[in-house]
Amino acid sequence: MFRSHVMVCGGTGCTSSGSQKIIDAFNAEIAAVGLHEEVKVIKTGCFGLCALGPIVVVYPEGSFYSMVKPEDVKEIVDEHLLKGRVVTRLLYDETVQGDTIKSLNDTEFYKHQMRVALRNCGRIDPDNIEEYIGYDGYAALGKVLTEMTPEQVCQTILDSGLRGRGGGGFPTGRKWQLAAVNKADQKYVACNADEGDPGAFMDRSILEGDPHAVIEAMAIAAYAIGATKGYVYIRAEYPIAVQRLQKAIDDARAYGLLGKDIFGTGFEYDMEIKLGAGAFVCGEETALMNSIEGHRGEPRPRPPYPAVKGLFGKPTILNNVETYANIPQIILNGADWFRTIGTEKSTGTKVFALGGKIKNTGLVEIPMGTTLRTVIEDIGGGIPNGKKFKAAQTGGPSGGCIPASLIDTPMDYDSLIALGSMMGSGGLIVMDEDTCMVDIAKFFLEFTVEESCGKCAPCRIGTKRLLELLDKITSGNGELEDLDRIEELARFIKENSACGLGQSAPNPVLSTLQHFRAEYEAHIVDKKCPAGVCKDLLTYRIIEDKCKGCTLCKRVCPVGAISGDVRNPHVIDPAKCIKCGACMNGCKFNAIVRE
Repeated sequence: MFRSHVMVCGGTGCTSSGSQKIIDAFNAEIAAVGLHEEVKVIKTGCFGLCALGPIVVVYPEGSFYSMVKPEDVKEIVDEHLLKGRVVTRLLYDETVQGDTIKSLNDTEFYKHQMRVALRNCGRIDPDNIEEYIGYDGYAALGKVLTEMTPEQVCQTILDSGLRGRGGGGFPTGRKWQLAAVNKADQKYVACNADEGDPGAFMDRSILEGDPHAVIEAMAIAAYAIGATKGYVYIRAEYPIAVQRLQKAIDDARAYGLLGKDIFGTGFEYDMEIKLGAGAFVCGEETALMNSIEGHRGEPRPRPPYPAVKGLFGKPTILNNVETYANIPQIILNGADWFRTIGTEKSTGTKVFALGGKIKNTGLVEIPMGTTLRTVIEDIGGGIPNGKKFKAAQTGGPSGGCIPASLIDTPMDYDSLIALGSMMGSGGLIVMDEDTCMVDIAKFFLEFTVEESCGKCAPCRIGTKRLLELLDKITSGNGELEDLDRIEELARFIKENSACGLGQSAPNPVLSTLQHFRAEYEAHIVDKKCPAGVCKDLLTYRIIEDKCKGCTLCKRVCPVGAISGDVRNPHVIDPAKCIKCGACMNGCKFNAIVRE
């Protein structure tokens, strides 16, 4: 027994910030003061507040230390662990209220959340299967194998209302039923851990912090449909997740939780990892299956759907990591319990990767139906530097932008689709007044053009033509007629592309055009970018009354676009100016403005 546990975040973010050095320092300092038999240091999963990493939490007090450095460790050991005095200066500032320390669960970031998929992240050692078992791990698998029929499992998941968390939102139980009724000599269960959306890291964090939850859920799914083999398709760019998942598979196999005769019931199931090569299109279910089979990652025509003809021509179900992470809890607590969370048509919780122009970037899990305002203002802590909230982008390259006027929109499947956006896998990028919405649409379209597999012409050619129109607008050569061309082309791409990548590629363009049309028109009519982002539309001007003639701007200009004599106002030649901003950054008298 240990009197204290030191939990150090071992997620990718904190690891990149040096959390392993902090773990090593804790172990060394604890040994030095003779507390190695009383205090245990544990590398755990993501706590969520990624902006404050590296994070250390000390139990039983629950003291939340943020932005910890290796040189801070000795003070924590000497004061907190040895003398029982919390190091206030290192605590997350919101937890400190005068002489009292507020519970972490009472902070604005955490109190609006409800952790179901992330329940064990930051709570257990993901490399220790016994810790997972200690928190009811594999109890759900034991329950279905000994107390439930496959039909009852499928019905329970259907009754829970759980919808796919990968983007489409298809009822998970219905998908399982479709695969279960198809008779075959072999069936497969697959997990989509490819997670290619820019800014998304939900699935990665679950696999890093709670890999056994996914293993258990896939075994339950295999029992429900009659499968014996599973595959986890995961990005090779996730080395920590891959390593922890592989260890979890090995440990589960050693404990008899994978393989033959699981729990002595005669049920057989095993699984393996398949590494993806980084193609965004392989997030599409049929392209993913092609890749697992060793073929080029291109989508297949549907029907037949994977539930009928999937991996190696056999019935297959495919869900993403977050979807699977909910399954054990639904089995243990019941479908009715899950339906009490969220809304009628969007039950349960949703994990979001909160990023962009927001104070508290990180991982959040909220009940479905929570408003965007709650996420931005309460959980996220608002927009930094006194800027105004402008829009939020959901669904990654397949999603759309929600303007500030709709900040009270509930975050659920149907509400987001009605606004021209989508849930997607859960990326949530916040933008402030300095963001150009035309540039944002262009950014996501550039990503889609790059990631298109090229199989169908509407996506391969159509997205390039759409990008050319956006380039034309942002370079100052746009015409009002281009907006009609964009809308017509976007509709054509959506209706005629072979898979979800092409069908959803125009969404960022259409949603920004719908909600920020005036910004597009300003680029075309006024030849100005209201946010001051589009380089070709910027001009730099020296205010004559403020210019002291110090010549600094002239000296830092890389192309000699500034002329003028000492102690006399200078002038910028717009024909030579490359709009790098070096002059404005160097001016000590604020005499240069960008228009």
